[in-house]
Amino acid sequence: MTDYQGFVEPGYEPVARLFTRLFRSPRRGGGSFVVRYRDRTVVDIWGGVADPRTGQRWQRDSLALSFSTTKGVAATVIHRLADRGLLGYDEPVAAFWPEFAAGGKGRITVRQLLTHQAGLDKLAPIAPNGEALLDHLGAERRLAAHAPDHRPGNSAYHAITFGWLVAGLARAVTGKGMAELVRTEVAEPLGTDGLHIGRPHTGQDRVAAPVGTFRPLSPLIARLGLAPFPGVLPPRRGLESLFVPGVHELFQPPDFRVLDTEMPAANGVFSAESLAVLYGALANDGVADGRRLLSGTTVRAFNRVHSRTPDRSLGIPMFWRLGYHQAFVPGVWLPRAFGHFGYAGSGAWGDPASGMSVAFVSNRIYPVTTAMGDLALTRLSRLAVAAVRRAEGPRAARDLPTPRSDEYPDRDLSAG
Repeated sequence: MTDYQGFVEPGYEPVARLFTRLFRSPRRGGGSFVVRYRDRTVVDIWGGVADPRTGQRWQRDSLALSFSTTKGVAATVIHRLADRGLLGYDEPVAAFWPEFAAGGKGRITVRQLLTHQAGLDKLAPIAPNGEALLDHLGAERRLAAHAPDHRPGNSAYHAITFGWLVAGLARAVTGKGMAELVRTEVAEPLGTDGLHIGRPHTGQDRVAAPVGTFRPLSPLIARLGLAPFPGVLPPRRGLESLFVPGVHELFQPPDFRVLDTEMPAANGVFSAESLAVLYGALANDGVADGRRLLSGTTVRAFNRVHSRTPDRSLGIPMFWRLGYHQAFVPGVWLPRAFGHFGYAGSGAWGDPASGMSVAFVSNRIYPVTTAMGDLALTRLSRLAVAAVRRAEGPRAARDLPTPRSDEYPDRDLSAG
C-alpha cells in the first residue's frame, strides 16, 4: 500500500511523496488530496483503503465523514441566500426566524451567528445526550427558545450548535433543510456530486468506512476544564461545546448513526475534489470551472476578518470570517486564506491572493494531535504552497494581489 493513484503536475512531486507515506498500511485507511490553482487542478491523488474489512481500495470519488469541515459548506449556503437578497448579514436573525427572538436574542445578527459570537455554544442544554443529537429539528427549536449561555459579542467556537443555528436560519428563509440546501445551493451550481450532509441518498457505497475509534474527550477533563497546552486541549468552555454522554456511540460501526441526521457542524460527507472546487470558487471571485457560485461582491465581503483575539472556546486566535477561519499552514502566513478544518484531519481552504484551493479527506479517525486535528492537511498544504510559489517564481510577488489594509489593520502585509 505504498502507491497512490491520480496525477500531479511537474513541481508538485513532494506533495505526492508525503501523501504516499500517510497510507502505508491498511490500518491507516485511505484518503484524497486535491489542489487547484487558478481554476486548474494541479494535484488530484488518492490512495489507501476505503474499507479495511473488505480491502476495498480508495477511489477518486470516495466520500468521507469530514466533521467540522462541514461548517464551511453550511456557511456557503447562507452566503448564497445573502447573495440573492434573501437575508442580510447585519440584520437580526429574528427578522427571518421570529422564534429566535425568545430568551433575549432579538438583537443577535446573522453576522454574529456566522462568527461564533451568538453565545449559544453550550451543547448540553440543546442536546443532553447522544439520542438528542440525532433530533436536528428539535435542536433547531431548542436553540430558538434558549437564552444565550454567555453574553453575545465575543467569539466562542460553537462546535456543534453552529450547524443547527445556520440550518434553522436557512429553513426559516427557504422552508428547506440544510441537507437539501447543500445539494441545491452548492453542489448542483458547481456541478459536483461530493457534498452531502449525512448519508447520501444515492451512492452510499462510496462512503468510506472509518478506521480507528472516535474518542471524545473524557468526562473528567470536561468537568475540570484542563487545558495545560493552548491549542492541544481546549478550555472548559470548548469542552462544553463538544461533549455530552453517549456521543461516541453515534460513531460506532456498523450503523454509524451520526450519518442518519442533519448535523451541519459535523456530519458532512465529502470528496476532496468537490471541496477543492468549492473553495476554488471562493478563492476566485465566486467562479469555478466557468460556473458562478457567488457574486464577487459577496465573496469579497465575507473574507473580512472579524475576530483576532483568542477564541474563548478554543483558546487560540481563529481569525474568524463569516463562517470560515484562517487557513493554518505551518511556516507560511497566508493573510487572505480561509477555510474550515475538521476533527481527525479533513479540511479545505482557499486563498484569494493566489487563486489556489486545497482539500483533504480521509477515513482515519485517530485521537487528535491538536485542537485543529491531525496535522496531515497542514503538512500537505505547506508543500502545495511551496510548489505554487516555485511555479510562479519572481512573478508571484508582482502578480498576487496585496490584501487591503482594512482587512488586517494590525499586521504589516507588505511581505505577503
